[in-house]
Amino acid sequence: MNGSWTILFSHPDDFTPVCTTEFCEIARCADEFRKRGVKVIGLSINDVDSHQSWIEDIRDIAGHEVTFPIVADPDRKIATLYDMLDALDPTNVDALGKPFTVRDVFVIDPNKLIRLKLSYPASTGRNFTEILRVIDSLQLVDRHPVTTPVNWEPGQNVIIHPSVTDEQAGEQFPGYTKVRPYLRYTHDPRS
Repeated sequence: MNGSWTILFSHPDDFTPVCTTEFCEIARCADEFRKRGVKVIGLSINDVDSHQSWIEDIRDIAGHEVTFPIVADPDRKIATLYDMLDALDPTNVDALGKPFTVRDVFVIDPNKLIRLKLSYPASTGRNFTEILRVIDSLQLVDRHPVTTPVNWEPGQNVIIHPSVTDEQAGEQFPGYTKVRPYLRYTHDPRS
């Protein structure tokens, strides 16, 4: 998607319990993705008719509309191209014996670079709160010479990037805290 952040995520099959809970959550979080300028695209090995029927279930369960496209990939061309097939679990196959997709998530920046890839097994639902947190971090570090520490949440202190000298840090981040020469904290520059 030109000029915007994108999340491409795959799921094993329509009308399955874990996938349904994930789609309900993404529909619920649509405003959060929109606030960050993120476009969401789902990918499934099912066909368009299956997607249309399933969307009705999601709407009924979640109480929210599915406002993002779901790509139909019944021949698994896209899933194969992006290495999304579950080759490790021989039980994760459809009636024809073809492997389902794993729960992959790609976070793609406006320059079309994949900045994050997460793979979840078919049995484990994704944590979209964490995916939003990662997007917040990526967007922050793209605008400021900082990195985010472990368990960082928006508004919390960040780490001054190692490429910034102490003199530059003093000018850009007055009152920063130096724990070690390589570990300097400052406030979230957006707050």
